[in-house]
Amino acid sequence: MNKLNLSQINILAPYPVWYEGAELLFKTDHNILYSAAFEFDDMLNIKAYWFRITNRSGKKSPNDKKVQQTIIHIIEEFFRTNPDILLYICDNANEQQAQRDRLFLRWFNAYEQKKKYVIRTAIVIDEDISNYVALIVPTAHPLLSDILSTFDNEISMFQNNK
Repeated sequence: MNKLNLSQINILAPYPVWYEGAELLFKTDHNILYSAAFEFDDMLNIKAYWFRITNRSGKKSPNDKKVQQTIIHIIEEFFRTNPDILLYICDNANEQQAQRDRLFLRWFNAYEQKKKYVIRTAIVIDEDISNYVALIVPTAHPLLSDILSTFDNEISMFQNNK
């Protein structure tokens, strides 16, 4: 993965973002530290990265539009520097994965340039736990239909093997 340009992110993001190792970090006005990371995965036979957001402080986060804006600018910079796709799975801590899924989709769908991306979501149940996953791919990706088909087939396989 090409390293993200912090200067580009920080021009627009309301919270300053910095690198710590391979993770991007930012701290909110409520003193909550978040990290964002991208982990390579070629399991679907396509070049993809799992996107992870972690509340490192472990404190309850209030509804903070600046967190949304900062995450969106990180994602936008990912796609600006990498012609790849993103996969996202909601953390199931405290059995709040459905709420996290709705929040992430609301963030993404509120994004003013949402027409630039296709987002495909699914629920995969594993050991009676609902896992909310999403695929995010630029609409201009030359393999868009193949990527969507691969994602749908993989989801179907997981759902049929429960």
